Amino acid sequence: MDFSNRLLLLLEVTELGSFTNVAEQKNLDRSVISKQISRLEEELGVRLLNRTTRSLSLTAAGNEMVNQAKLLRDLLNNTHRLAQNYHSEPRGILRITSSMMFGRQYVQDAISVFQKQYPDVKCELRLEDRVVDIVQEGFDIGFRIGRPKNSSLISRKIARSRLLIVASPDFIQQHGKIETIEKLESLPATIYAAPGLFIDKFTYLDENKVEQQFHLNVAYKVNDVEMVVKSAVAGNTLAVVTAQMIENEIIEGKLIPIMTHLNLEDFGTFFAVYPHRDAPIKTKLFIDVLKSIIGEDSPMWEKNIPDFAKLYGGTSSLSV
Repeated sequence: MDFSNRLLLLLEVTELGSFTNVAEQKNLDRSVISKQISRLEEELGVRLLNRTTRSLSLTAAGNEMVNQAKLLRDLLNNTHRLAQNYHSEPRGILRITSSMMFGRQYVQDAISVFQKQYPDVKCELRLEDRVVDIVQEGFDIGFRIGRPKNSSLISRKIARSRLLIVASPDFIQQHGKIETIEKLESLPATIYAAPGLFIDKFTYLDENKVEQQFHLNVAYKVNDVEMVVKSAVAGNTLAVVTAQMIENEIIEGKLIPIMTHLNLEDFGTFFAVYPHRDAPIKTKLFIDVLKSIIGEDSPMWEKNIPDFAKLYGGTSSLSV
């Protein structure tokens, strides 16, 4: 390992928090990481880390070296990216991150199509329902709901994510027609909930075009979106779901859209996000492939909901 790689290793240690975490990621023994950092300290002639049995912390010199390591990493990444843009055909590795459901439904299909067209590109896909730091974790592209909070990231709109309210025929037969907000709020509902996320209230425009909210009467909360739909199909609860979550349940009569006169706010918008405006050609081409699969005007998943363009406000002013 040369000096520059040891400097980048120091950066990884500070970002991942310990020698052990870096060793696990690189599939190396912890002692190898420790020795390389010690070697770096010897080369520079300064202590970079304060070590205790329980923690690591940067010295003043270590903090400066980490800043230099970040500059070095950016320089190397930019150099590779610029070189890739001169290739007549995309090549290398394309690292992608996505939420679980969107990744399984659409990103995987896009990868299959993309690799048939561009066999020199190797793809890596990580699916997880958390906001991934694309830059720090080394991804080329990510797919998420909402614009990135990190203003340095570049975003490209993929599709709207519209909402609808659904219940099974048995549920409607048991509780009668559901035509008012008051009745909607009184009936048992299933919601998606995860650490730091509890989705039980939704926004709509009333007849005066004023934003209002309704709150669901939570009978069941679950951290898997597919289970939200299955719970509604079972007939014990109603649910507010995104159009993307619906497959054949409405076409087959297992679920019925209710309160369709409500002008519902979109759940959000799917964006592709990536670190640099001059992204490698492989990144841009992959987004094009994904867009061709999902559709340019309206996303393909809305076809599973008959007349959806006329329901819940359609092209509402609340839409993104």
